[in-house]
Amino acid sequence: MAPSVPRTRAAAALRMKQIALDKQDRTIRRLRVQLATGRRGLATMKKELEDTQVDLEASHKVIAGLTEIGLSMSKKIERMKVKKQQVRANHVECHQKFQARIHEAEDSMQAQHLLIEALVDEKDSLLQTIHGLQEANNAPAPFDGDWEEEPEEEPEEEEIGDIPLGEGEIDDE
Repeated sequence: MAPSVPRTRAAAALRMKQIALDKQDRTIRRLRVQLATGRRGLATMKKELEDTQVDLEASHKVIAGLTEIGLSMSKKIERMKVKKQQVRANHVECHQKFQARIHEAEDSMQAQHLLIEALVDEKDSLLQTIHGLQEANNAPAPFDGDWEEEPEEEPEEEEIGDIPLGEGEIDDE
């Protein structure tokens, strides 16, 4: 048995080495699978990162566009506020002018009313004076309401039929 023991030991050592190699081969295969899975995950993450980067750039462009629109709208709002203030100032000015015109018209109407009252009073005074003078002179009242209107004379119009028509000749006489 002596010669078979070293063979057995050598076979056992060889078998142990074979088992170790098989174990290393399984570990290498498992690590390769893990590496391939990690690479696929990394590629997926890289694709997602690129998509996110594209989305982020698009978002930045949208934000920049909205900011520009917001600034434009702010400027327009400011211009509209200024215009509104100008319109309000013009309205106040026009209102004041119209109020001044109305006040002037009222003053004018009041002055005309006072003038009319003065003229009516003067007319009444003149009529009383005339009536007093007529009573003093025993004359009849000229203004007793019996007015006779004279008929208005209407100018006679020549009728067109009375004008003789020639045969196309115009007489300049």
